[in-house]
Amino acid sequence: MIRTVQTTPYKDQKPGTSGLRKKVPVFQQTNYAENFIQSIFNSLEGFRGETLVIGGDGRYYNREVIQIAIKMAAANGFGRVLVGRGGILSTPAASNVIRKYKAFGGIVLSASHNPGGPTEDFGIKYNIGNGGPAPEKVTDAIYAGTRTIETYKIAEVADINLDTEGSQNVAGMEVVVIDPVTDYAELMEKLFDFPAIRNLIGGGFRIVFDAMSAVTGPYAKEILENRLGAAKGSVLNFIPLPDFGGHHPDPNLVHARALYEEMMGDDAPDFGAASDGDGDRNLIIGKGIFITPSDSLAMLAANASLAPGYSKGLAGIARSMPTSAAADRVAEKLGIGIYETPTGWKFFGNLMDAGLVTICGEESAGTGSNHVREKDGLWAVLLWLNILAVRMESVQDIARQHWTTYGRNYYSRHDYEEVDADAANGLVTALRDQLATLPGKTFGKLKVATADDFSYNDPIDKSVSNNQGIRILFEGGSRVVFRLSGTGTSGATLRVYIERYEPDASRHDTETQAALADLIAVADEIAGIKTRTGRTEPTVIT
Repeated sequence: MIRTVQTTPYKDQKPGTSGLRKKVPVFQQTNYAENFIQSIFNSLEGFRGETLVIGGDGRYYNREVIQIAIKMAAANGFGRVLVGRGGILSTPAASNVIRKYKAFGGIVLSASHNPGGPTEDFGIKYNIGNGGPAPEKVTDAIYAGTRTIETYKIAEVADINLDTEGSQNVAGMEVVVIDPVTDYAELMEKLFDFPAIRNLIGGGFRIVFDAMSAVTGPYAKEILENRLGAAKGSVLNFIPLPDFGGHHPDPNLVHARALYEEMMGDDAPDFGAASDGDGDRNLIIGKGIFITPSDSLAMLAANASLAPGYSKGLAGIARSMPTSAAADRVAEKLGIGIYETPTGWKFFGNLMDAGLVTICGEESAGTGSNHVREKDGLWAVLLWLNILAVRMESVQDIARQHWTTYGRNYYSRHDYEEVDADAANGLVTALRDQLATLPGKTFGKLKVATADDFSYNDPIDKSVSNNQGIRILFEGGSRVVFRLSGTGTSGATLRVYIERYEPDASRHDTETQAALADLIAVADEIAGIKTRTGRTEPTVIT
């Protein structure tokens, strides 16, 4: 039986860069999740009888919302739902399933790298038929719908069994529970030289991968240990837990500190990596060296042709505006296009669909390629392993040779989390008011060349995205960028990105924060960070 339920709008359901994210108790409000899901369906056309993919990262409240979404999909006219066993689908795996089975779209339940649990974070986002996050015209329509919604449709049926693979019927709609790992693992085998990686590992090459009690665990266990022969126990924390074991599943040097310390030890493995809550981010650490996400993007692009899936070369590279310009130098040498977009993976989708770029990346630990339309943490790990297997050099040697060839972009991101929203917005407003007067000013040895609020003109659909981050560029290539993040669920997160280009190889051994010290001081002087936020230091430095 299909029931139409009367409801009233919530005014706080505006999607951010990766869908709608709130605390679990917010989503548990009467009709809160139902309103947003119905607003997704109301914004779409032509899906009757089509396939919808549903899955999530296994965090708290994942199963409950999956049951709601399935019943609502049936009530709204979808013909089939594909859902991962146990409600599990990593974000890149969900993108792959949408693409492989030519689904109309997908609902991904995740708050990415944010903590999980009864009082922690939850999220819902919609992915379109190319497998990528919905573009702004779709999310704008969804938001508009949430503000006027009066009813939603839902099938009054029992919950389905999410833990057994196979087909079930929900109010005339087929629901197929699929193995969440197999399709993704098969795709990875097509892209990478698994025999070469097996030979590397079989020769004594040691790896450690921290799945952070999150969704990548089953994928990494199957691929790294079962298919590539890494020693049992190489994949840590591989069982996805609703609260991620009480940890923060963000693969950075704060929340993955134990992995970093192991990789800096005297008896460190040869290669260390981690992924996040929903499997789309990565951390890469070699023996004795951390590879920043910006550098990782550049190094992967420079060596991608060593993997079978990229042997014909790259069409182009795309990076988010705050990401360092290291990849630009690779693109220049390869003679291919480089595209600078706002933060948010959805901006890469048009470029990939048009065949303009092959590899994309963001400084926030996301890298990926046109194999899916999401960033992909395990993909980055496997490409690194493929490169190491072919070059037979250490991570540290590859990094140093890269810097010698291209120069080094010293780079860091300072996050000030859960800042008072009014204070954060006041800081940004004051920065915008200074933009016209900053060029030509000097701060110590630094002279401002240009200053602007980044706008992006999409070369494919001609859409314009304004106010994407304040850039202050200094003579000589250094810069500071300020953004308010759209991935948090409370207060505001101020992100400050600091970058210095150093072409001289004899100066490539300076500690990063020391190399950036004068720029860090100038960023505070210009923006008044300490004064306006009351914070004396960042919450997280990456």
